[in-house]
Amino acid sequence: MNALYDLLLAPFAYDFMQRGLLSAVLLSISGGLLGSVLVLRRLALMGDALTHSLLPGLALSWLLLGRGPLALLAGALVAGLLSVMASALLSRLTRLKEDAAFGAFFLVAYAAGIALVSQLGTRVDLLHFLFGHILGVGPSDLALTAAASGLTLAAFVLAYRGIVLEVFDPIFARAAGMRGGWFYAGFLALAVLNLVAGLQTMGVVLALGLFLLPAASAYLWCDRFAWMLGVSALLGMIGSTAGLAVSFHTGLSSGPAIVLALGVIFLGSAALSPRYGLLHALALARRERRAVRHTVD
Repeated sequence: MNALYDLLLAPFAYDFMQRGLLSAVLLSISGGLLGSVLVLRRLALMGDALTHSLLPGLALSWLLLGRGPLALLAGALVAGLLSVMASALLSRLTRLKEDAAFGAFFLVAYAAGIALVSQLGTRVDLLHFLFGHILGVGPSDLALTAAASGLTLAAFVLAYRGIVLEVFDPIFARAAGMRGGWFYAGFLALAVLNLVAGLQTMGVVLALGLFLLPAASAYLWCDRFAWMLGVSALLGMIGSTAGLAVSFHTGLSSGPAIVLALGVIFLGSAALSPRYGLLHALALARRERRAVRHTVD
């Protein structure tokens, strides 16, 4: 019993671990909701492009406004929203598809961010925003994360029916008078806000892992959208807690530890899901081969 306490609960006796865990739990809630839509709408790679588009905003804010966390977060938010609006405008006014528009802006923004970062004199604090520093989460970071998570949860509660229509039957949603452009813009704005809120916790590079890995895992277990939302958030919380505990005991960086824990959950789900897992598919294929041989014999 004492060993179990030392392994799972003892790390969270410290204030900095509690703040990090609370931040990760809040991001797991909003990330589970947004990630489920990204997975179902096949926008996962666009989400990856969106995270990298925050880099030039971080670097430009550092050069122009200094190293204050609010300035860096504001720069990232502006860069993300500009990338979203520019990509959406380009895909709607030209023959380019959404993925091509996002990919183009991703490459340009990422190259611009690297060029700007190379001009920075010192990069230590900026690296915290690139790779996260969850154990350094402060009250202001928690307030931003709570606001982003609360706004996302409220949006899903108030617009749940419209979200379901947009995810599963966008053609009917248009016929019913819903404006897909507003939904799309609002959803991506929420995604940018949550990614910016996750900069201190997970960083630009790893933040999307807390969105996509739990959602992809939940998709392998759930057939109902409401269940997928809840399971995704729950798996994010479990992975975050396990990753922080592993980080505490091993000295591994907290952000990668959380993503690796979520990766273990995803791989386990991909293998063990009773209806959509690899083991079930292999067993089904084996039964079909046996049935064919029995019929031939």
